[in-house]
Amino acid sequence: MDYSSICFHDGNITNLINTRTLNTHHDFNHAVQMHSSLVRRLSLEQELEGHRGCVNAIAWNSEGSMLISGSDDTRVNIWSYSSRKLIHSIETGHSANIFCTKFIPETSDELVVSGAADAEVRLFNLSRIRRNGVEEGGISPSAVFQCHTRRVKKLAVEVGNPNVVWSASEDGTVRQHDFRDGASCPPAGSSHQECRNILLDLRCGAKKSLEDPPKHCLALKSCDISATRPHLLLVGGSDTFARLYDRRMLPPLSSSQNKSPPPPCVNYFCPMHLSDLGRSSLHLTHVTFSPNGEEILLSYSGEHVYLMDINLVSGNSMRYTSADVTKLTSFSPILDRAEVHSSLYGASLNGFSVRNKAARLDKCRKLVQIAEKSLKGETDYYYGIEACNEVLDGHGHGHEIGPSLMHECLCIRASLLLKRRWKNDSHITIRDCHKALQINPSSTRALICMAEALAVLEKHKEALDFALASQSLSPSDFEIMERVDNIKKSVAAAEADKAIMKSDRGSKTNYRAGKVLSLSDIIYHTEGDNDASIDDPEREDSDYDDELELDFETSIATEGGDDDDSNVLPRNLNLRFHQRRDSTMEIDRPNGSFGMSFENDKPEMAIDMKQRYIGHCNTGTDIKQASFVGQRGEYVASGSDDGRWFIWEKKTGRLLKMLHGDDAVVNCIQCHPYDCLVATSGIDSTIKIWTPNSPVPSIVAGGASGPETSNVLDAMEGNQRRLCRTREAILYVF
Repeated sequence: MDYSSICFHDGNITNLINTRTLNTHHDFNHAVQMHSSLVRRLSLEQELEGHRGCVNAIAWNSEGSMLISGSDDTRVNIWSYSSRKLIHSIETGHSANIFCTKFIPETSDELVVSGAADAEVRLFNLSRIRRNGVEEGGISPSAVFQCHTRRVKKLAVEVGNPNVVWSASEDGTVRQHDFRDGASCPPAGSSHQECRNILLDLRCGAKKSLEDPPKHCLALKSCDISATRPHLLLVGGSDTFARLYDRRMLPPLSSSQNKSPPPPCVNYFCPMHLSDLGRSSLHLTHVTFSPNGEEILLSYSGEHVYLMDINLVSGNSMRYTSADVTKLTSFSPILDRAEVHSSLYGASLNGFSVRNKAARLDKCRKLVQIAEKSLKGETDYYYGIEACNEVLDGHGHGHEIGPSLMHECLCIRASLLLKRRWKNDSHITIRDCHKALQINPSSTRALICMAEALAVLEKHKEALDFALASQSLSPSDFEIMERVDNIKKSVAAAEADKAIMKSDRGSKTNYRAGKVLSLSDIIYHTEGDNDASIDDPEREDSDYDDELELDFETSIATEGGDDDDSNVLPRNLNLRFHQRRDSTMEIDRPNGSFGMSFENDKPEMAIDMKQRYIGHCNTGTDIKQASFVGQRGEYVASGSDDGRWFIWEKKTGRLLKMLHGDDAVVNCIQCHPYDCLVATSGIDSTIKIWTPNSPVPSIVAGGASGPETSNVLDAMEGNQRRLCRTREAILYVF
């Protein structure tokens, strides 16, 4: 049995076609729009030419008849879906790069809006454009909103609402612009501080960890409004936590004259292993709701794409506190859990017929055998991990297979992840070992694997605890003894290195006192205290609050990545240096006092990841999207810094398609509302249109840059190396 022969979970398209006349309740269009057999045939159909800079934003209208795009050239273009031709080209009047643009709902697609790096939001009425040529698009905006003080990174609209648009900015605010209130904001003679349109004030909302009180400005990068429950607002920015708000529960619109404590959110969302990074520079670049509004996607700069489950009513989502993060890596065997889990998994099998259950179990056993061969080195670790994902995530999250096979599969996947060592694989290893130990607390395989993963993360005490526990359970096992000895040696060596570095710190401090720091020193903190990287080698570089904060501002030319050498800072990059202050001192409280108290007996909680999607690289730009593909959102797509874009099966995280879509970086991916068609854009000045016109289905296909890629793993491993770079500058400054 070859893993590549395993079918995807959307079934056989021929069967769907044959049964559409028999099952009148089945939504055939939804099922086949982005069926796996069509997605695997996607290839480049056409490039839309009309911009003269990077295309940073694309979006379809509700009917799918038009596509709107915004670019570094400060123009908004409108394209026809049927003819693939440019209909309108609007010179917006923005003085810097356009980052976001949208059609306003329920306006017959006559109103469009744009947001840009000049901190402005502009509204245009397409009916004012004379119909005798696309070049005559120099119309005046119907409204100009100049309320923001930093770059506007994302716009959101509400289904059925033609009067309001919401904008998220790096100034830490989400503003609500009502077109009925006037054509400009602030009004003539007023300052932006007087605009009373702040829906969400997060200028003191950024968190370093789940238990850390919010203090600093959360520079917002993305926002989205649920299409099914439009009162729900999702935002993400310069920390690791996405936040879900109920707009009905937010305070009245306010101005920016006084900073307010951040309002309570409905939920925080963050993968558990990213929730306690302290001073990490890791942050979100995109957040979005699924088509049915039950799930969300988070895309991280320097990390992967994660799927989260909202489940506001059912409560099935994995909620955790900071104490749970510690508990995950602490050795505390609970011997009575095995019996509980055995009965749980045994009962879950009763919902299937004997024949179906036998067929499923046989398939899962064969997949586990594939994973075992991978662990022995007969195939690449990646394929073994994918086989385990199919068993654990593709079959009711493992509940259909019983505790014994689930335990075996968890241990195999943990071992494979530990050997592969891609970004944060060690953290996922710990998760799998923890689940395996819940099934069998006496599992020496899970205990020693947990110890090795903790040693990789340099959690020395915890690693030794698990290692000694595994040795005590199997004192005569030579392999276990050897692995425990290796852990002891690595822990001793690491502790010795830390002691040497600690003794050298005093001399380094004296050296710094007499040295003038270079720009490289400031950006990369090469003269800073590196303890944070010692504690967690997979952690991003620290963002030291007591050092200088960098504020990047660029003009239109830098966004295109036009410099020949992308590894150097752009020539016209402007830097402002200022000391970061404790912003809690600037919060004006209702009683006239200053400061902010976060005393709360109940610990903060967050929702953990449901699935992760890996293989791409997101480090070079700040606008990289992750999108649900299809009306049912059964697939997930993301752009990448290597010029490719990736499509995964949502349920299992299995890579479905990898396409070359740009000479530098793919940032934006938008699936057509109804047809099997995807539009992508990035650093190139063109928009690519992808349709299932390839004669043969495959994981990869010829794209903008030529023939089919021969080795998918080479591309994915190259992206992992890019993700793990922490000192090299790859700045497009989006």
